[in-house]
Amino acid sequence: MEPDYPLETLHTESDHDSVYNTSWVSVCPRGLWKVQRRRLNNGSQQTASDSDVTPISSSNCPRLGSLCRVQVRLKANNDEAENVACEKTGEKLPAQPDPFTAELTESGTTPFVRCKDSVLQVPLGDWTTLRLGDGQCDITEACLEGMRAGEKCEIQLSPLETGPDAAVPHPSDESLPFFATVELQAFTPGKESWEMSPGEKWEWVKSHKDTGGVRFRSEDLWGAADSYSKAMKLVITLCNHIRDVAKKGWEYEAEEQREATLETLYPSAEELNKMKADLHSNLSLCQLKLNQPERAKANAAKATQLEPGCAKAWYRLGKACQIVNELEEAKQAFRKLLELQPEMPAALKALKDIASREKATNAQLGLRLSKMFS
Repeated sequence: MEPDYPLETLHTESDHDSVYNTSWVSVCPRGLWKVQRRRLNNGSQQTASDSDVTPISSSNCPRLGSLCRVQVRLKANNDEAENVACEKTGEKLPAQPDPFTAELTESGTTPFVRCKDSVLQVPLGDWTTLRLGDGQCDITEACLEGMRAGEKCEIQLSPLETGPDAAVPHPSDESLPFFATVELQAFTPGKESWEMSPGEKWEWVKSHKDTGGVRFRSEDLWGAADSYSKAMKLVITLCNHIRDVAKKGWEYEAEEQREATLETLYPSAEELNKMKADLHSNLSLCQLKLNQPERAKANAAKATQLEPGCAKAWYRLGKACQIVNELEEAKQAFRKLLELQPEMPAALKALKDIASREKATNAQLGLRLSKMFS
């Protein structure tokens, strides 16, 4: 059965709890986790630009691209949860620099590998430097988005989605929910999506898509779908920009090109259309594997509309329609696939399976009718 919440709405806030005044649903490999946060202090309202630390307004928080120096610790009475959450890999973590003297630079980011058996995804107890938006640690990054430099908060984590082969324990496990503290020491300036040039957005779109591919190949389906969704949101804003440019004329577009802060090619309407189709198709594949056929069908249908020649999208649309028992639509999708790739074994087999199902259904219907009128 599909969950009641779409993957595309992973960060929803709630003030219903007097202790944990912010909550959201976030991804980790193999599942969704509910995260509740409460602030332990208000922070020093400082940011870092290279080695300088200067006061900023209270509304300034890490944004996309910000380098963040953060420390994550599990609460002392949750040692067992620590083993479950982050220590199954057995890897020895590198020693970390002094957070109060080290500069925040790209070369200073902390290398660590995203693994299936980890929830928090960061080295526990060490000061870690990460770039917001890279997607190495979804729960920690989501927590940092609402914090200020010097601020510390406590989070409570509970699993929402666990499969039979999941690495996370069952919710009835005595160690759950478990608690952690997140402290943000400093960060460099980042940007909201509306502050970015089209070239910068395009680079982030490609980065999120590549991250989704890496996650999918490592069987991190929830993480892959989340990365594709993030890329999709930026593509939509770029498509809107292209429409605005078309209305204002090509002279305006030339000016936009000159003002771009990144030395990248401005994405064309065709490139955006193909990227959007690819993301819909990739999301469909993730949702098929996550047993979300209705969403898989919707995304595959959008992909075929955007790029009618995409064979993978037609196949995924056919499979999704099969699962939800919309056999006529499934046949249409597989026949379209055969127009693109004649004699494709998978499409021929799918049509044969559908014919068998229809034959069995008709036989059962005939038997019931004969009994009614006998």
